[in-house]
Amino acid sequence: MSAPSKDIFKAYDIRGIVGKTLTTQTAYQIGRAIGSEARARKVKAIVVGRDGRLSGPDLCESLAEGIVSSGIDVIDVGRVATPMLYFAAYELGTLSGVMVTGSHNPPDYNGFKMMLAGDTLSGPDIQALYQRIVDEDFSEGNGQYRTHDIVEAYLERITGDIKLERPLSIVVDCGNGVPGAFAPVLYRRLGCRVRQLFCDVDGTFPNHHPDPAKPENLQDVIEALAKTDAEIGLAFDGDGDRLGVVTKEGNIIWPDRQLMLFAADVLERNPGAKVIYDVKSTRLLGPWIRDNGGEPVMARTGHSFIKAKIKETGALLAGEMSGHVFFKERWYGFDDGMYAGARLLEVLSRVEDPNALLNALPNAVSTPELNLKMEHEGENHALIEKLQQTARFDNAESVITIDGLRVEYADGFGLMRASNTTPVIVLRFEADDEAALERIKNDFRQVLSKATSAPLPF
Repeated sequence: MSAPSKDIFKAYDIRGIVGKTLTTQTAYQIGRAIGSEARARKVKAIVVGRDGRLSGPDLCESLAEGIVSSGIDVIDVGRVATPMLYFAAYELGTLSGVMVTGSHNPPDYNGFKMMLAGDTLSGPDIQALYQRIVDEDFSEGNGQYRTHDIVEAYLERITGDIKLERPLSIVVDCGNGVPGAFAPVLYRRLGCRVRQLFCDVDGTFPNHHPDPAKPENLQDVIEALAKTDAEIGLAFDGDGDRLGVVTKEGNIIWPDRQLMLFAADVLERNPGAKVIYDVKSTRLLGPWIRDNGGEPVMARTGHSFIKAKIKETGALLAGEMSGHVFFKERWYGFDDGMYAGARLLEVLSRVEDPNALLNALPNAVSTPELNLKMEHEGENHALIEKLQQTARFDNAESVITIDGLRVEYADGFGLMRASNTTPVIVLRFEADDEAALERIKNDFRQVLSKATSAPLPF
């Protein structure tokens, strides 16, 4: 059996094109590698689950066969959102799980997110799985396979903890992703009036792509809020670990501003707590956390890096610009869009005008994420490493290099970092006003145009 393509072993997960770089044979090999690694870490059982993609059942079955053949038990929780898989790993005591998900990738993609003994696998751990397959370094055994329904326990855990002061009227857009099977049920149980958009789970995503990080995917929510009496709109990505939020007037509350609201709430009960945010987040977040009695911690982008930072620092809350929010207070510290939505509704239910509260959060002039495309895999990382050594920004106050270059000015910041999933450099700019934004962009243009001939996206 030949080894799979090395390209599918990414920084945070394994991801490929179904039938091409990702087959049932590949899933079986990956299962054997994960099972063997689990045995090395003294893990006895692994929970597996899948999102709503059409390729999910076959890939999950082959994955489970591979894990069982290595001598590890498998508990199959079926079709669930990614955070429900993590919840099952805690609830069932395995602290280990594999989610078969393509997240927000196109319908012909699928992949695996993995956790072993409480650690989310990333970077070197994922490369080590590939090496196990190449070396055929597999353990042998006869694990047991069983199924388990986790849905009711998950819903009860949230509704037992979160209480709304008053019922809210909301729009929920699941983009035909797997949260459609659970989010409307959850929010109705919390007492909300729910208007559903695209909550039928359909792996072809016939309406719009399930990615709330892109404004075009929130237009249906904006329209529904304008036409109905709903007060607030929630949108989810394909596997339910990310949340999008829209106000009654159609303003998108980006995740770094959502984090302000969550931080104020958590810090009220836990003064002095640490709050983590990624390098893409607004520069208004650090001062906001300090003003609310917390300690801000900036971290690398990527859900596995954020989870590692939570462990390292003991932070009670974390979030990143892509929409992953991690609650360690009253929850388990993993990213869960549906739970984050419930926490948001809890806060908003305490005020008469939820939209006024959201719109009043500090804001700045900013660009969306911009992508500078490179021709070859790895080229983006090489360029960023070079610029970390050579780039000069004369008017900057500081340059932060924990993840690319985040260049801080008195009136804004610019960021460039290598994506860990595609051969692009991700850029983002923020400033107090348009003139400052343009000046900062110009600094970056000068630095980048000397270093690459690739056309700049700004």
